[in-house]
Amino acid sequence: MSKKILMKGNEAIGEAAILAGCRFYFAYPITPQNEIPAYMAKRLPQVEGTFLQAESELAAINMVMGASAAGARVMTSSSSPGISLKQEGISYLSGAQLPAVVINMMRGGPGLGNIAGAQGDYFQATRGGGNGDYHVVVLAPGTVQELADYTVKAFEIADKYRVVVMLLGDGYLGQMAEPCVLPEEVKNLPAKPWALTGKTADRESHIIASLKLGKDDAYLNRHVKALAENYAEIAKNEVKYENFMCDDADVVLCAYGTSARVCKKAVKLLRDQGIKAGLFRPITLWPFPEDAIEAACAKAKKVLTVEMSMGQMYQDVRLYSGKKKSEHDFYGEPGGIIPKLDVIMEKVKSYV
Repeated sequence: MSKKILMKGNEAIGEAAILAGCRFYFAYPITPQNEIPAYMAKRLPQVEGTFLQAESELAAINMVMGASAAGARVMTSSSSPGISLKQEGISYLSGAQLPAVVINMMRGGPGLGNIAGAQGDYFQATRGGGNGDYHVVVLAPGTVQELADYTVKAFEIADKYRVVVMLLGDGYLGQMAEPCVLPEEVKNLPAKPWALTGKTADRESHIIASLKLGKDDAYLNRHVKALAENYAEIAKNEVKYENFMCDDADVVLCAYGTSARVCKKAVKLLRDQGIKAGLFRPITLWPFPEDAIEAACAKAKKVLTVEMSMGQMYQDVRLYSGKKKSEHDFYGEPGGIIPKLDVIMEKVKSYV
């Protein structure tokens, strides 16, 4: 049995990325994710990898593009305003079908905001953030163990579908330390026959670009429709979620990340008091678990969405839960404040 190791969330991401075969990492420092570049600066040279602190977030995401085009497993990380600066590059990566993993340890906003953990980047992550018709696969772990596990999964999904995968955490998850079992090392990385590795006698030259000027006006039209078909396959195969005691719940709490940790505690305490509460936790924020949340909320009299924002996932919960507007409620704490356990419990009690 593998040994549990006490690790900070940000460091667990770094080690899991190395175990997943990531040997190239480019980033620019910003709180509260700085333990990731610090960890990678130490560890990558030990495994013959390349760490480079770029001169800016814009430079970092373009370095990611170059390494990915050459066929490498590559990662970058940042926090909220830094991710905003990477959005053009993420759109370019998506248009060129280049796989990459992007870590966003969210902090308070808008603007520079503060350095405390928050969940105000849901719209940016799940709605693309950059220009054009594209999606980023968004994974939202809720523990240090899941930060490690889903970092490996992020590389797997990115390579399988040639997409950008974003690991969306918050500053509290990145800073907390918990026991975790590190994932197994990935021994055999997938072949990438499309990569730019040079023309040889038995290999054609490749061109990778996000500029799609073809011989006819419909070239980009066909390309974007092909991207959409790829996203539909992801939505069919990669949806993940946790359904915690929702089957007979009168009240279903919907939350992700740190908010979900507080909600799970509330559910356990409410159950001890005879109140049938449950928790639905999306793990893929895109693709959103549409069918699963509708099934989880089917018997509920009330659905309470809890976020460290002013209500972003709340819109998807209302859209897909199958419940009327009057059957929904929202509780949010922006700016680095963690939702309060007693407030959640009192709200649930008021519904039953």
